[in-house]
Amino acid sequence: MASLRPASTITRLANTLSRCASAAAAPALAPREKTFQIYRWDPEKPGDKPHMDTYKVNMNECGPMVLDALLKIKNEQDPTLTFRRSCREGICGSCSMNIGGTNTLACISRIDPDTSKAIKIYPLPHMYVVKDLVPDMTHFFEQYASVQPWLQRDQEIDYGKEQLHQTVEQREKLDGLYECILCACCSTSCPSYWWNSDKYLGPAVLLQSYRWLADSRDHKTKERLEKLADPFSVYRCHTIMNCTKTCPKGLNPGKASQK
Repeated sequence: MASLRPASTITRLANTLSRCASAAAAPALAPREKTFQIYRWDPEKPGDKPHMDTYKVNMNECGPMVLDALLKIKNEQDPTLTFRRSCREGICGSCSMNIGGTNTLACISRIDPDTSKAIKIYPLPHMYVVKDLVPDMTHFFEQYASVQPWLQRDQEIDYGKEQLHQTVEQREKLDGLYECILCACCSTSCPSYWWNSDKYLGPAVLLQSYRWLADSRDHKTKERLEKLADPFSVYRCHTIMNCTKTCPKGLNPGKASQK
């Protein structure tokens, strides 16, 4: 003969059923539709020209970030919408784009709850576009590689066995530099970079260059500076400071460029 359930278990089950019934009886929330106007261009479509497509998203069924809305649009409305994304935590820099007139990361950009205002989304400005919200980062990363962003020593060391010590003061000089995620938000907000991107390295790459110049463990300061000694690589910076204002990581590329 099966044992009877304890009274406490029966009470818990009754409470659970009561809550479920109450939730089912509750009136559905009125849709809160937010409008997103998104830049579209597909080079594989003959005759296609850049244009804006409009989508409406029910914010009652969407996460709080712009990336949440983009994923919802792609999954439920338009699978052809193209953009980069990866970490969703503001670490990888993949989802950099221009949102509401500001270069930022879609994954950490909160959606304005005011449903009467549309959000306009474009790819990063003044860059060639691969498709939709995907910019061509080839030139940007070639410039990054040109500053040789790795530790260089005069003598070989036995990596993994020998440590390169720094004082607390030496280590502090790297704060605000090593955190750069190479999203290119700063460089593509810089008018000087818009005009001279073929020669001027731009805020992001200059910050990365200074990161190694400031590192006490690196021995190639003279050689690094010699590579930058031309009229354009560094000296097109006019301290407009758009780079610092737009950096989604709160860094100061303008200050690094001046140093």
